[in-house]
Amino acid sequence: MTVARDFGAELDILKKQLGDLEQLVSQIANDCSPRVSRTRTFDKNTVSVETINDELDLGGVFYSGQYSGEKWRYRWEPQERLVSQLLDLDGEKVAKILAALGHKQRLDILRSVLKEPLSGSEIVERLNMGTTGQLYHHIKALLGADLLVQEERGGMYSLPSHRVLPLLLLLAATSDLLDTSDYIELAETRNNASAYLGNTQDAYDPHYLLWAVLENSILEHRAGFCSEAGIFLQGDGSVTVSDNGRGIPVQVLPSTEKSRVQAVLTELSHYSTSNSFVAPGGEKGINIAVVNALSQKLSIEVRREGKVFRQDYKHGIPQTGLLTVGITKETGTSVTFLPDPEIFKSTFDKNVIAKHVPEISAIYPDLTIHL
Repeated sequence: MTVARDFGAELDILKKQLGDLEQLVSQIANDCSPRVSRTRTFDKNTVSVETINDELDLGGVFYSGQYSGEKWRYRWEPQERLVSQLLDLDGEKVAKILAALGHKQRLDILRSVLKEPLSGSEIVERLNMGTTGQLYHHIKALLGADLLVQEERGGMYSLPSHRVLPLLLLLAATSDLLDTSDYIELAETRNNASAYLGNTQDAYDPHYLLWAVLENSILEHRAGFCSEAGIFLQGDGSVTVSDNGRGIPVQVLPSTEKSRVQAVLTELSHYSTSNSFVAPGGEKGINIAVVNALSQKLSIEVRREGKVFRQDYKHGIPQTGLLTVGITKETGTSVTFLPDPEIFKSTFDKNVIAKHVPEISAIYPDLTIHL
C-alpha cells in the first residue's frame, strides 16, 4: 500500500533547518566582523595581517621539525607557545640569555658541535682559536649554562638534546632579522653624519654625496668597463648618476635572500675607505651605502644580463625587493637619490657641478661625463 507523503510538513521542516542555518551563519559573521584582514608582501614572505577591534586571544606560535646530525637524529612533535606568555617573559633574563649567546665564538662552538660531537682540540682547530686556553673560557660558560655537555673522562662535547630545538629556532629567527644589523648601522650613520661629511659649522654639503656616487662610475672606468657617465639634475631636487659600466651584480648572496646590489647599498663595510670618497674634514669615507643612509629616498636601476632591475629605498631601508622591470641590450647602473632635507639644508648647485666635472675629466680624459 502506498503511503502519501506530507509535502507541507516536509517543507516546514526544511524552512526550520534553513532558519537555523541562517542564524548560525549570521552569528559567525558577527563574531568575525571586528577583524579586517589584509595581506602584505615582504620580499618572498607573504604575511596576512588582521586589524582587530575587539579583545581576543593574542594567539600562539606553533613549531615542529627534524634534524639529522652526524651522530643523532632529532624529531620534534608540534609544540605551541602562547604569544601572551612570550610577551610577558622577564625582559632582564631574556636580555642576559641573548647577551650570553651573542658572543661570536660561543655561537661558533655551539653550531660546530651541533653538526657533530667534537673534542676540545678539534674545536680549536676547526675554529682557528689558536689556544685551548681561549676555548676553555667559553666552554666553561657554556657547560655551566647547560648549553653544552661533555662525555666522561674528557670526551667529546655536544649539545644537550633538549637544547637542540631552541637553538635551531633561535638561528631561524635570527636569519629573518639579519638585515636589521645593517639598518641599525645605517641609522647610526644618520646620527653621526659629521664623521662622514666633516664637522663643519655650516650646513652639510650635498655635493659630497654626488661625488661619492660618481666615484663608483670612476672605479668602473679605471677597471676598463665604463666610458660614459651622466649627471641629471631632477625637478624635485634629486640627482641621477648613470653610467655604461657592467652594472652592479644582482645575484643572490650565498645562504641569504639578499641580492649583491642590496648588500652594496646597505652594508657600510662593503667597500673599504680607500675606495670611497673622503669629504674634507671627514673621518670616514663615503661609499654608496652611506649615501643611501643619508638620503630621504634612493632608487637604483641596474642594466645587465639583458634585463633592467630596480629597487627603491627610504633612509637606507629597502622599500621593495629587487624587481625586474624591463629588458635591454645595455649595461650599467643608474642611481637617483634625494639628500635628506633634515640633514642637508642646501640643494644641488649646477654651477658647482659644472665646475667640478672638468676637474674629473682632466684626470680621466677617456671618461666622458655629461651634465
